[in-house]
Amino acid sequence: MSSAPTVPRPRRAGDLLLVFASGCLLLLAWSFAHGALDSWLWRIAASPWRRSLAHAGLLLADLAAAVAALRLALWTFYRPLVADGDAPALSVVIPAYNEGAMVARSIDSVAAADYPRDRLQIIVVDDGSRDDTWQHIEQAAQRHPQLVTALRFTVNRGKRAALAAGFERARGAVLVTLDSDSVIEPGALRALAAPFADPSVGAVAGRVAVLNRHAGLIPRMLHVRYAVAFDFLRAAQSTYGAVYCCPGALAAYRAELVRRLLPSWLSQRFLGAACTIGEDRALTNDVLGAGYRTVYQRDAVVHTIAPSSYRGLCKMFLRWDRSYVREEFRLAARLPRMRTAAALIAALDLLVVNSGFVLGYAALALLPMQADAPILGALIIGIGLSASVNAVYFLRQELSLEFVFGIAFAYFSALAMFWILPYALLTVRARGWLTR
Repeated sequence: MSSAPTVPRPRRAGDLLLVFASGCLLLLAWSFAHGALDSWLWRIAASPWRRSLAHAGLLLADLAAAVAALRLALWTFYRPLVADGDAPALSVVIPAYNEGAMVARSIDSVAAADYPRDRLQIIVVDDGSRDDTWQHIEQAAQRHPQLVTALRFTVNRGKRAALAAGFERARGAVLVTLDSDSVIEPGALRALAAPFADPSVGAVAGRVAVLNRHAGLIPRMLHVRYAVAFDFLRAAQSTYGAVYCCPGALAAYRAELVRRLLPSWLSQRFLGAACTIGEDRALTNDVLGAGYRTVYQRDAVVHTIAPSSYRGLCKMFLRWDRSYVREEFRLAARLPRMRTAAALIAALDLLVVNSGFVLGYAALALLPMQADAPILGALIIGIGLSASVNAVYFLRQELSLEFVFGIAFAYFSALAMFWILPYALLTVRARGWLTR
């Protein structure tokens, strides 16, 4: 493994403008939340329980504003890293299930990457597909005979088992996971390998973008959401070395560390049920629990297919939220083993974000009893203010009118997806890929 020094990228001039604009919007959102909650307190004077909820909301608004300001400050210190030395031996593991021709595009994108071919290995695992996925894998292996190793399960065993089979056959010092519905940019592998020059780094998250962004309204909305969820938040987390989820779409791990963690990761159980989904966040948690840093590499870009239907969107978020519920508990348990700064900030994140969910759903339960014009108006304005912060960040990345789809998604998720997290909590033990 190269120990070459890493070189930070220079600060972009637009960063200061983004910080100023976002700070103004956050201050406006905080002021509005306080005003709305103060108004509600006057109107519910006769209800001690609702007054307690409103007071808790005021406290949470203060904490949420502080966390948002902290994230913004941390984000300004983030820089993607570039390595100035030899590339380490690298193994890319691609699990596939009923992926069809798309898996071939995924394999071809890795084979075409700007990475020394004598240090690159591609392992593709067909997890018992019932369509023509295996035929496409075989054809890709024939096109790249020196690079591709193809494995096939006779029955579906789950993504975690497919990844483990690839890990066990990997020769590289760095293991990369890539979803079979995704393609990488040519420089992605070099970018992913760069942070491992630091021996404290155990995992690296890539940047996820939408491949089929023009395939409909939902992919266009997700294109904007991904810019915030998969870039801004992970960039902020990276500055203190605790990216909470290195995504299955594109992530890299220190191989010798994964081999130590593999037995417990494979046998993971939650509430008595074997864990087969959420493998990416589970492994990231294990890396953090082992005392390593997890970081984000903005220059390692992967383009993945996003759902284009409401049903597909709900399946994806349900899978994510089940993993979120389970792994938030595991992250909390690992805080004592994490580096001090990372543990303190992660603890604050856990407290504020999850308290927000609890209070938010409690307020939602009261909405039918308080659904008059002022309350509904405050809710509509509040969603818009929050979405505007995301829109400003998206405009920094892409100066286009596409930002309106991000605002649309904020209202769409509030109206049509509010049920997913509670349902995920109730069905957290469920298994399955929830894809096709």
